[in-house]
Amino acid sequence: MTPTLPDIMTGFAVTLSTPLPPESGGDYMVGRMGMLTMLSMLASQEAERGTAARVWENRAIRAILGKAAATYDTPDGALAKAAREVDTDFTWSGLDAANAALRRQLIALHEKAETAGDRDLDRQIIALYGEMAHARRLEIAGG
Repeated sequence: MTPTLPDIMTGFAVTLSTPLPPESGGDYMVGRMGMLTMLSMLASQEAERGTAARVWENRAIRAILGKAAATYDTPDGALAKAAREVDTDFTWSGLDAANAALRRQLIALHEKAETAGDRDLDRQIIALYGEMAHARRLEIAGG
């Protein structure tokens, strides 16, 4: 799981607000400062790339749903409907809510493709999973 900016900032706040034990000095303090530095770097990366990654991911999922709708759509046309939607709420929570709904549909589609033995669609979805993970990656310096 890649932490979101609110997750990272919550960790930062908890680290800062937790009282230091009496024996905290030396190595403990250095470790704590290292943790705060790492959280700051992760937050910076997520702030820089997070929105773009979510918008791209939502579009990519919609594209696969749209292509697969002719073969795998439900009677109510849920895949085609999802494929036509566009993001309009660009808040973190808005993009994440749309993404969660799209991911559920993608997973359900993937299950149908596997059951049907549709290797081409299966490979496309697996490739998208990898691209999604890469788009959301956060890198720890020196790691």
